[in-house]
Amino acid sequence: MRNWSITIAISAVLLAASAAGAPPQRVEIVYELLYNGASVAVIVDRLEHDGRHYQITEHWQGKGPMALRGEVRRTSRGAIGLEGLRPLEFVDRRSGRRTARATLDWDAQQLTLQYKGAPTTRPLPANAHDKLSFLYGFAFAPPGAQPVTLNVADGKSVSTYVYRVAGRERLSLPAGEFDTLKLVKQKVGPQDRGTEIWLAERGGWLPVRVLVTEHDGTRLDQVATRVAAP
Repeated sequence: MRNWSITIAISAVLLAASAAGAPPQRVEIVYELLYNGASVAVIVDRLEHDGRHYQITEHWQGKGPMALRGEVRRTSRGAIGLEGLRPLEFVDRRSGRRTARATLDWDAQQLTLQYKGAPTTRPLPANAHDKLSFLYGFAFAPPGAQPVTLNVADGKSVSTYVYRVAGRERLSLPAGEFDTLKLVKQKVGPQDRGTEIWLAERGGWLPVRVLVTEHDGTRLDQVATRVAAP
């Protein structure tokens, strides 16, 4: 009886998620990144869309010793379809490193990766995303009852993520109180990092917390300190 009640509760949440509209056309989320509880960086994400096209920008600025590593600037741009976000280009720029780039050609069904050396091209995998579009893609195509499989490119390689809905939680964060849908990444191997994502019901299922746990127990906790829709 208890398992049946849990199933009904999750189904109700998923029904509400599927009925939710797209997020605001312009939204900014500021995160604090905690490394085993210590604040090490500030991350600023900006999402802009017009219902047909989108652009996501992300800026990392380290704090304390992490500031010596410089900045990280990532962008994702693409189209919005019935199935959600369709990224066309992802760029990852980091201080002291070469730029990583992924280009997704949906017409030719090809994925081009470039980091060191000449670009390499391969067939575009099913449900292809990049490191930003997959996270914000849930706002445009909320997950259903079945696990979601995503093939995520970062300019260097492609990783397969499988996420399932783990229920609903109310979070108290620096940015405020949020009713959230929690997603959990399924582990494929012993070296896989555990990842949990919390999507806020208010404002269009945007990510307000991301917790990554390394296989050695190290925790990287990205928590929202401000959510604004100017």
